[in-house]
Amino acid sequence: MAMDKTFNAAEAEPRLYQAWEEAGAFRAGANASRDESFCVMIPPPNVTGALHVGHAFNNTLQDILVRWHRMRGFDTLWQPGQDHAGIATQLQVEKMLAAQGDPGRRELGREKFLEKVWEWKGQYGGTIVEQLKRLGCSCDWDRNAFTMAGAPGDPRTGHEQSPNFHDAVIRVFVDMYRKGYIYRGKRLVNWDPHFETAISDLEVENVEVAGHMWHFKYPLAGGATYEYLEKDEDGNVVFRETRDYISIATTRPETMLGDGAVAVHPSDERYAPIVGQLCEIPVGPKEHRRLIPIITDDYPDPDFGSGAVKITGAHDFNDYQVARRGGIPMYRLMDTRGVMRDDGAPYAEAASVALAVANGERTLGVAEADALNLVPDHLRGLDRFEARAKVVEEITAEGLAVMTRADDPRLGGGAKPAPAPEPGPHAEGTEAPDQVRGAESLVPLVEAKPIMQPFGDRSKVVIEPMLTDQWFVDAEKVVGPALEAVRSGEVKIIPESGEKTYYHWLENIEPWCISRQLWWGHQIPVWYGLDLSVEDFKDDEGDGNLDLVELGRLLNEGGMLHRGDVHHCGASLEEVTDRFLDDNADIPSPLSHATLVEVADKHAAIHRLAESLAHYAVDQDPTHLVYPVWRDPDVLDTWFSSGLWPIGTLGWPEDTEELRRYFPTDVLVTGFDILFFWVARMMMMQLAVVDQVPFHTVYLHQLVRDEKGKKMSKTTGNVIDPLEIVDEFGADALRFTNASMAAIGGVLKLSKERITGYRNFGTKLWNAVRFAEMNEVFNDAVPQLAASELNPQAAVNRWIIGETAQVREEVDAALASYRFNDAANGLYAFVWGKVCDWYVELSKPLLQGDDAAAQAETRATMRWVMDQCLILLHPFMPFITEELWSQTGNRAKMLVHGDWPAHGTDLIDPEAEAEMTWVIAVIENTRSARSQMRVPAGLYVPMLVTQIDAAGQAAWDRNEALIRRLARIDSLSRVEALPKGTISISAPGASFGMPLADIIDIGAERERLEKSLGKLGKELGGLRGRLGNPKFVDSAPEEVVEETRANLAAREEEERKIKEALARLAEIA
Repeated sequence: MAMDKTFNAAEAEPRLYQAWEEAGAFRAGANASRDESFCVMIPPPNVTGALHVGHAFNNTLQDILVRWHRMRGFDTLWQPGQDHAGIATQLQVEKMLAAQGDPGRRELGREKFLEKVWEWKGQYGGTIVEQLKRLGCSCDWDRNAFTMAGAPGDPRTGHEQSPNFHDAVIRVFVDMYRKGYIYRGKRLVNWDPHFETAISDLEVENVEVAGHMWHFKYPLAGGATYEYLEKDEDGNVVFRETRDYISIATTRPETMLGDGAVAVHPSDERYAPIVGQLCEIPVGPKEHRRLIPIITDDYPDPDFGSGAVKITGAHDFNDYQVARRGGIPMYRLMDTRGVMRDDGAPYAEAASVALAVANGERTLGVAEADALNLVPDHLRGLDRFEARAKVVEEITAEGLAVMTRADDPRLGGGAKPAPAPEPGPHAEGTEAPDQVRGAESLVPLVEAKPIMQPFGDRSKVVIEPMLTDQWFVDAEKVVGPALEAVRSGEVKIIPESGEKTYYHWLENIEPWCISRQLWWGHQIPVWYGLDLSVEDFKDDEGDGNLDLVELGRLLNEGGMLHRGDVHHCGASLEEVTDRFLDDNADIPSPLSHATLVEVADKHAAIHRLAESLAHYAVDQDPTHLVYPVWRDPDVLDTWFSSGLWPIGTLGWPEDTEELRRYFPTDVLVTGFDILFFWVARMMMMQLAVVDQVPFHTVYLHQLVRDEKGKKMSKTTGNVIDPLEIVDEFGADALRFTNASMAAIGGVLKLSKERITGYRNFGTKLWNAVRFAEMNEVFNDAVPQLAASELNPQAAVNRWIIGETAQVREEVDAALASYRFNDAANGLYAFVWGKVCDWYVELSKPLLQGDDAAAQAETRATMRWVMDQCLILLHPFMPFITEELWSQTGNRAKMLVHGDWPAHGTDLIDPEAEAEMTWVIAVIENTRSARSQMRVPAGLYVPMLVTQIDAAGQAAWDRNEALIRRLARIDSLSRVEALPKGTISISAPGASFGMPLADIIDIGAERERLEKSLGKLGKELGGLRGRLGNPKFVDSAPEEVVEETRANLAAREEEERKIKEALARLAEIA
C-alpha cells in the first residue's frame, strides 16, 4: 500500500497515542533489556492547571530523555502525577459554587465543602493529563499519582493506582515534629486577606504601582529639643536647626499605630543626641498618645529620606528583623481580613500597657504583645486602607506632617495646601526658616513615587505582612546534608550558575512556614486540649480535687479562650489519646478520669466541657465527664507535600519494589524559579526522611518567553497557547522547536515562525521517505540489513553511512550532557542537509540507472539510512516518525520500542568522505556563484578548469554526470588561464571558472549592487549609532536592545555578501 502524500497530524496523533497506550508502551520497565534503570519524576502540575508553554517545554525535554533511554533498553519509569494545589483548587471550587448559586464554603462547612472539592477534582482534574498526552508525553499513566491520594474522602478518581500519599505526608510531619525539626511559633508571614491564609513568596506578585510616601513628625517626649545638624563631605555644617521631633517617611501610615520604636543608624550623628529618648506616635487620642524609644540599628540608611525608620515588627519583614534584634514589642493591628482589629481591651487600657513597656516598667512576651490591640477605638473595624486615609487626615490636621513648598518636584502633580493646624506646642517653628517663609504655599510632603506592591497571585489583593501563629520547619536543622550533597558532587545542578543560587538560599535559610489557613490540603496532625493543670484550678481543701466554681466561671465568662493549651502530635486521634490521658492523670480529680472526645474547635471544647461539668454538678457521676480535644484546623503548605514527591510516588513508607528499583531518581527537569521552593526542599526532606538524595542531576531552565524575549502575560497579549500550536502545526513541530532552543541556561524565545520552520522540517522528512518508497526502497525484496552488513561500493553510499554513524554519536553525547539544542540542531543539519538535500539527490543516478547492483545496494543503504533517521528523530518527533515507521514495511515492533543504534565512527570511510565532500563543495560553490551573479536558474553554462589534482580529477570522473546535473554545467574545458569575463570557483585541489561575459550585464549588475550597498550603509549607520548610545543601551528594554543587535548582525552579513559579489564582478571586469 502506497504511503500517504502528506502527514495528517490531527488524524494521526490521537490514533498513534492510543496505539502506544494499548500496547503498554509507556509502562515502567517496558522494552527493558538491561539492568540499569532510568527514572524521571514529572514536576507535578496543579490539578487546576491547563497546559501552558512552560509545561510544554519542560515536558518535551523530559520525554526526549525518557524515550531515548527506553529505546536504549533501560528499565525506564516516567512517574506522572498532579499536585492538589491547595489555594488554587479551593478558589476554583468556591468560584464554581458561587457561579451555580450553591451555598458557599462557610455555609457548607468543612466536611461538605471537601466533598465538593473531591467531586470537582474527579470531573476536571484530569484535564492537564489529556493535554500532556496530546504533546506526546510517554508517562506511565497507570501510575498517575496525586498528592492528596488516600486523604479522608478520596474517591480515587483519576489516580486509582496512586500510593497513599496522604499517609506518607502525615507520617513525615509526625516524625519531623518528634525529632524537633517542626515547631509552632509566631513569625511574620505573607498574609492574603482575601483567602485569610499565609502564602509562600512564590505566590506573591511584586508589582510596581504608583504610590506615595508620607513624611511625618514624631514629637520628642516631654517637649524635649535637640540641635539638628547636617554636614557636607568635609564636615562643614550646612544646616542647623533646633527641633523637638524626629521625622520619618512611610508608604503605609496605618501601620504607625503598631510602631514599637524609631531606628537610626549608629553612625548617623544627626540623631546621636536623642538616641535612647522617647518620642510620641503622632496619632490617636492626645491623652493616650503612645511613646516609643529611639534606637540604633544597622538597617536604616542615613542617605535615604530622613535616615530615621519607624519599626513596626508585626507588619514589615525588615522591621521584624530589627524588632527581634532589639527586643522591640511587635503589635499586630489587623485581623485575618485586613481589617483593623476590633477585639480586646479599650484603647486607653491597651495604650497604658504599651506606655509601661516603653518606660521600662514591664515587659511583654510575644503572645502578650500580639494580644494587645493598639488600634484607637474610632479606627477599629475599618478596612486598612480606610484607616490609612483617616490616619493621614488626623496627623495633617494636627500639624504633624512635614511640610514643603508646593513646587517641590517630589510631590508630583496635585499637591494641595494643608488645612490650618490645630493649636498646640508642635504646630509652629518646627521647620527651617526658608520653609516657613511663604507658609501659605506650604503643603504636606507626600512624595509621588513608584513603589513595589505585593499582591496575591490568585486573589489579586494587596498582601499584608502579618505576625501570626504558624507551623514551621526549623530549616537550619535539616539544611546541612542538602548543602553537602551538592558541594560533594553527589547531586549536580545544570547550569553551574544554579549551584551558586542554591548555596546562597540554603546558607541564608529562614524557618519555613508550612501551615496554611485553608480547608483543602493535608490537615495538620496535631490535637489540642484545654490546659487544666494549673494550680488555681485546685480547690482550697488540699485534697487535689477540682475547683468547680473557678473553672466554671472561666469557662462561662470566656476566660479560658486566652489561656494556653496543651497539644500532641500523632498520625491519628487514637495515636494521641493515651498522651492526653497521661497528661490528665495529673489534673484535679474528677477530670483526671474524663473520657476523651473530639470537637470542632476551642469554642466547642469550652462549651462541651462546661456542659459536662454542669451534668456532673447534678449527678456527681464522673463517668459522664469528658475532656474535649480539637484538631488543628490548618493544612500543610503544598510545597511540604510536594517536597516528598520522589519517595511518596514510589510507595514510601512501604518498602516497595519501585523504591528499590527507581530511587534515587536520575534527573529532575524543572524551572529555575522553583529551585528553592521545590528542588531544595525535596533535597532537605528526602535526606531528613530516608537519608538519601532524591535525584542525581537537576536540569534547570528559564521561563519561556515570546519571540522578542518578553515574558508572556494576558495583559500584554503575547501568550502562546501550546494546544493551539498543536492544532495548527502538530505536536512534533512544537516539540522540536522546544528542543532546538533548549541551550543550557539560555533565554527561551518561542516564535510561530520558528515552529513553522520545524513543521516544514517534518514535511521534508516525509517527502524524503516517500521518495524512498516510490523508488522501491521499502519493498519486501529489499533486505533490512545492519550497517555492518551493507558493504556498499558506491562512494555516496559509503559516505552517508559514515555521516549517519557520526550524527548518532553526536546526538548521544549531546543528550548525555543535556545539550538538547545541540542534539536537535545536529539532527536537523543531518536529516535536512545531508540526507534530504544531498543523499536523495546524489542517489538518483544510482536508483534510476541501469546498474542493477548499484540499484540494490543503494536501496538497501537508503532503507538503513531512512530507518536510522526515524529512530534518531523519534524522541524529538514521536508522531511523524512512528507513522513513517508503520507505513514503510513490516516491522517487528513499534518505533517507540525501536532499538537505538550503537554504531560509531568506525563506519566512516575516509576516502568516500573526502570524495563526496569534494563533490558537494564543487556543486555548492558553483551554485553560490550562480546565485550571486544572478545567472538564470535553469540555464546550463560551460565550466573551465585551470588546475585539478589527481584526487579531484578522480572524483570528477566518477561523479561528472551528477555534478553537471546538480550544478547546471553544460561542459568542462581545460584552459591555461581564465579569460576576461570569467568568475573563479574554487574547490579543494582545483580551480574552476565560469564565463559570464555573454550571460549577464556586468555594468547593470554592479550598479544594482552599489545602490543596495549605499542604502544598506545608511541603515547600518543608524543601527550602530543607536547601539553606540549608552542611554539607549542602558534604558531601552532588554528585548529591544537585543533585537537591534540581531538586526545589525543580519545587515552586516548582508553587507558582506554584497561586497563579496562586487569583488567577483571586479574580478570579471
